[in-house]
Amino acid sequence: MQQVDDIDRRLLRLLQDDATLSTADLAERAGLPAASCWRRIERMEREGIILGRRVEIDPKALGYAVEVSLRITLDKTQGNAFDVFISEARKIPQVNEIQTFLGRVDVRLNILAWDMAHYQEIYRNQILALPHIADIEALMLVANLKNSESLPL
Repeated sequence: MQQVDDIDRRLLRLLQDDATLSTADLAERAGLPAASCWRRIERMEREGIILGRRVEIDPKALGYAVEVSLRITLDKTQGNAFDVFISEARKIPQVNEIQTFLGRVDVRLNILAWDMAHYQEIYRNQILALPHIADIEALMLVANLKNSESLPL
């Protein structure tokens, strides 16, 4: 694996700002020949530095007005509690994020719902049916003040 140099970082910053840039546009903005730019991007993709490019969609634009973060502590008396819980949680379409932690909280699920009635339906019928739950704490999102997946490069 090759080291990431200043030119690679410049390319990564540009891609973080606009992942739709063509190689030619990227090369021009980075001050590189297009072929050199293409080789660097290809290498960073091959080495797993660039994992992919994606489109960001505003959930509110699609009617998801409620976002709730559930902090869950699992009953870990079963050896496979994490694996079984996560496998089942992945099946719930409104769960858009799953994170695991060390500490009192084991798992965080992020839930998107159209409204509070929809959230209650998801919570009662799907979340509470998940296996190995010992405790749940719900945090409703009021405002998202910073949401950046960009890395400081």
